[in-house]
Amino acid sequence: MEDLVYGRHCARCFMAVLGFTLATFLLVLYVSSVANYPNGKVGRSCHGMVPEHGHTAHSDPVHNISVSQMTFRRGDQIEVTLSGPPFRGFLLEARNAEDLSGPPIGSFTLIDSQVSQLLTCEDVQGYAVSHTSPSKKTKVKVYWNALSNAPNNVKFLVTVVEKYKTYWVKIPGPIISQPNALPFTTPEATIAPLSTLPPVSHLTKSFSASDCGNKKFCIRSPLNCDPEKEHACFFLSFARDDQSVVVEMSGPSQGYLSFAFSHDRWMGDDDAYLCIREDQTVHIQPSHLTGRSHPVMDSRGALEDMAWRLADGVIQCSFRRNITLPGVKNRFDLNTSYYIFLADGAADNGRIYKHSRQPLITYEKHNVTGYPKNVGGSRSLFLLKTHGALMFVAWMTTVSIGVLIARFFKSVWSKAFLGQAAWFQVHRMLMLTTTALTCIAFVLPFIYRGGWSSYAGYHPYLGCIVMILAVLQPLLAAFRPPLHDPRRHIFNWTHWSMGTAARIIAVAAMFLGMDLPGLDLPGPWKTYVMIGFVAWHVGTEILLEIHAYRLSRKVEILDDARIQILQSCTVAEAEGHAFKKVVFAVYICGNVTFLIIFLSAINRL
Repeated sequence: MEDLVYGRHCARCFMAVLGFTLATFLLVLYVSSVANYPNGKVGRSCHGMVPEHGHTAHSDPVHNISVSQMTFRRGDQIEVTLSGPPFRGFLLEARNAEDLSGPPIGSFTLIDSQVSQLLTCEDVQGYAVSHTSPSKKTKVKVYWNALSNAPNNVKFLVTVVEKYKTYWVKIPGPIISQPNALPFTTPEATIAPLSTLPPVSHLTKSFSASDCGNKKFCIRSPLNCDPEKEHACFFLSFARDDQSVVVEMSGPSQGYLSFAFSHDRWMGDDDAYLCIREDQTVHIQPSHLTGRSHPVMDSRGALEDMAWRLADGVIQCSFRRNITLPGVKNRFDLNTSYYIFLADGAADNGRIYKHSRQPLITYEKHNVTGYPKNVGGSRSLFLLKTHGALMFVAWMTTVSIGVLIARFFKSVWSKAFLGQAAWFQVHRMLMLTTTALTCIAFVLPFIYRGGWSSYAGYHPYLGCIVMILAVLQPLLAAFRPPLHDPRRHIFNWTHWSMGTAARIIAVAAMFLGMDLPGLDLPGPWKTYVMIGFVAWHVGTEILLEIHAYRLSRKVEILDDARIQILQSCTVAEAEGHAFKKVVFAVYICGNVTFLIIFLSAINRL
């Protein structure tokens, strides 16, 4: 009997420790966003063959295209080789030599699919070939297939990327001709004048927030900070000057700062501007966003009076642009209200990477050319904050208290209350509250995202499992067999197993969710608070398990001695109840303290 009781207590302690261990282990499964070189999916660049890197292409090609034969017949397959110094990316096409601005001609067949891939251009698969990875390569071979509609003369063109800001566009290759075609003569080239970029000057002093709300429309984080006095101040201002607007942007960053005008609170179809640090200079670059992807760099011709400054890890840049820019693609008119995004992130060699945290987004739409204002924003939206708060209350408070009551307080609160034992009524109320809070919290991210999010890693998958278990638990409890029914022990173990699994998975989901940029909780203390909360609960369970075991051992010894059995058992139970009540009171105080700390952090975002 003693071994059986001891075994049961050990099993429960083991499961409690196992749950904590699994949750802590899953804590280290951080889902990081790592920007890489392009993977060659550059189908939208088929026509112009220009990388969307925002830099100027080099004019002195060092790579070469060669072919296996100079003449072809319809249906022939010709080997095409691209070679030269090490390069990372390429885009190879065949064009009508008499109309190089026309669509690609023929189709390609791969020789090594590990190095090259077929692209779909003009809705035709295989019109072009590109790289599959950013690994360095010196030679690529493919086959070009001459289709039945091939023109008499075909010219190969290739764009080669050595690194992000070093590339060559439309490097000319050989011209191959059909046997009966007339000799092809290349038209005399006309050299287009080089475009002159707007001049860029150096700022001599820091920006000031003194005119915010009077002459400037300002967005600041923290609210009311001053970039002239605080290096940690993220600052964006707009000052109207007749038919133009002067923009000033400042913030701590070793990579880039950016802001965007948007019709909604989502990234995509936005007018964006970046200040990108490269060595000891800053490039000011307009761009547009076509979705949750790398911004497409645009011409700087619409910007005037560009200037920048680097000091103490702070990037500052300014420029002027007209309020309306008719005929300039992707630039919004500034006499309309928009949501405004302010973001920062890393950059390397002129290439920007995804921002590591959620952008600051204004609470509502604003017209920056209207009445000067001083506004703020949030890096975490209300729906996501509510989601996090409800899940935390449900799975770190109500469910934890409910489990302790059902496990250790049946004898303490055994008196009837509304037809059932008091402990059972409290347990049922807490568990139904957990299910209700989980259901409400579960739908909030879907409302915010408008559907499923593929950018949240494992968190939404774990959340779905938790949601399913949270709904199944009360349904299972509704069909609980009577106390002495032979199936009761099956129900007990199933109910306990599902509940324990839900708690472990919920804790793991919360650990992963805290690191998502949408919530933007301050770190690293958020992790310490969660570990402390889990340790506090598991420690309380282990303490009560040890106490229950010691109490059962004490009663057994008294029973064996046959000395004052009834009186001694009553005294032991009374002492045990008093100890449990003290532990429970301390646990509730600690639980509430952790809850207040966590909810306060979410509310400050």
